Amino acid sequence: MPVAPSQALRIEPLGSHHNRSVFSCGVESLDRYFRTQANQDVKRRANAVFVLIDPREPAEVLGYYSLCATALAQGSVPLDARKHIPRYPLVSATLVGRLAIAEHQQGQGLGALLLADAVIRAYASASSVGSSMLIVDAISEQAVAFYEANGFVRLPDSLRLVLPMRVIAKLLE
Repeated sequence: MPVAPSQALRIEPLGSHHNRSVFSCGVESLDRYFRTQANQDVKRRANAVFVLIDPREPAEVLGYYSLCATALAQGSVPLDARKHIPRYPLVSATLVGRLAIAEHQQGQGLGALLLADAVIRAYASASSVGSSMLIVDAISEQAVAFYEANGFVRLPDSLRLVLPMRVIAKLLE
């Protein structure tokens, strides 16, 4: 019996063998970042970049996301999420800086697959790096809806959403 495509896919750190030059998700800023900046960010350790690939075509990137450390002002956190974080002026967090799926792969649930991987990686590193939440900066209202459907809470008057690590811990139990 053939393996379903989603079961055969793999998420791995961006490497020199991945073909960045042809990636297109339909959002110019995300495409440009991946084609021109992602490799430099990895080398400088400014961002960790992870790619979704089919092992049968290991150079073709089906999607990607980036993670980095950041901080958020305590007052910016919604009240319902604030109970899950320390009461410091700046709250340590992990940022999903970018998440994109190749245009020809969109609509297959691959974004949720990448987001789940980002959540797991962020949670796994939180105890050693010190991160009390995961943050995303959505690029549109459609993206906001995607993140909200995946448990994130929107900050007031912005496209920024948060997911506290304590909530992630409960999801992973």
